[in-house]
Amino acid sequence: MEQEKYSVGLDIGTTKIVAIIGKENEYGKIEVLGIGKSKSLGVHRGVVNNITQTIKSIQQAVEEAEVNSGLKIGSVVVGIAGQHIRSLHHSDYITRADSEEVINEDDLDKLCNQVYKLVMLPGEEIIHVLPQEYKVDGQAEIKQPIGMYGGRLEANFHVVVGQVSSIKNVARCIKSAGLDLGNITLEPLASSEAVLSQEEKEAGVALIDIGGGTTDLAIFKDGIIRHTAVIPFGGGVITEDIKEGCSIIEKQAELLKMKFGSAWPGENKDNEIVSIPGLRGREPKEITLKNLSKIIHARVVEIVEQVYVEIKNYGHEEQKKKLIAGIVLTGGGSQLKHLKQLVEYITGMDTRIGYPNEHLAGDSDEAVASPLYATAVGLLMNAIGNEGKEPTAEDDMEFAQEEAVLAGHDGDSQTATKVKKERKSVFDKWSDKLKDFLDNAE
Repeated sequence: MEQEKYSVGLDIGTTKIVAIIGKENEYGKIEVLGIGKSKSLGVHRGVVNNITQTIKSIQQAVEEAEVNSGLKIGSVVVGIAGQHIRSLHHSDYITRADSEEVINEDDLDKLCNQVYKLVMLPGEEIIHVLPQEYKVDGQAEIKQPIGMYGGRLEANFHVVVGQVSSIKNVARCIKSAGLDLGNITLEPLASSEAVLSQEEKEAGVALIDIGGGTTDLAIFKDGIIRHTAVIPFGGGVITEDIKEGCSIIEKQAELLKMKFGSAWPGENKDNEIVSIPGLRGREPKEITLKNLSKIIHARVVEIVEQVYVEIKNYGHEEQKKKLIAGIVLTGGGSQLKHLKQLVEYITGMDTRIGYPNEHLAGDSDEAVASPLYATAVGLLMNAIGNEGKEPTAEDDMEFAQEEAVLAGHDGDSQTATKVKKERKSVFDKWSDKLKDFLDNAE
């Protein structure tokens, strides 16, 4: 196979690890070249709690993807989730030295870098700083202030914060599995890339990604991300409840949930019974489907209500913040029967199941278009988006200057304004710093 550009997304989940290799075809769609999946051991609720097991699982998924595609995997884009992720809102401003000059990229960077200096709780680090809207000299609701005149530049930011140690553990696993860390991105952001259309993001939409260990929420309005949250429950707790409630082993509980489970207890008749073989010659167990769906219903209601609290916290009942496109469900947990109806019933909002097929090439494998792979496809899209944005020597020079400014030494700021090019986002710089840290920790 001739040398071609391809990218890799790696989704480290609580139940599965997925490596997906793909490239962009001539129509701008994503062609999946290979996919590898392994059972995730060593990850609990989105957080790595056993490094050795996680490395093994990553290697397994990567090997399978390499065999399927006949390609070698080098650098990967990884998603980060887990109960340690939280978000907050922050407003900040800068006063510009010369209001006769138009606002440029440097001013926006300066404002963003200022937010990165916020004092966090011990052990926490800012992962993403996402500008909402800008204000120039008191004029509000400006989406893009570049090119405008003004002395005072203000902005509202959505700041995503995570536990430093958890992020470093994920990075350590990637490195130990013999891979390069291309980028780290928040999983709800990756899923939203894959399953939401631009119209939905404009109209206002809440994406609920129900995974094995966590349920991620991302709310968009006017094309901008407005709120993110990670709820530490997912499909795994439903399986756990079935296991406890029916006194069966986990494997059987998972199968029961997938084959016969329903989020709506009224669906099943009282006399519908499923028989489960007993362990080692014991009597088989008989479970009524009505009881099964009652157990599932109770836990799903709890998860959906927690998500709904977050949607209310965002303030969706205000006219300006209304989510016209309603809710999109994705992730493995969204395949539960009648979940869509239950979510509509609890929230009173329009709901659909999100499939990542919109961005995939027409001849893609059916399996990849499942909500199960939404995050992995989103990470692959992120990886493809980062292609061709390789940092240049000038970027490095500029990065060093900005680091110097951040550290309190004012570099030669004249040269920074002369260099106009594709700039790295502050987050890319942050992941560079993380990579440096890991290299030094060897």
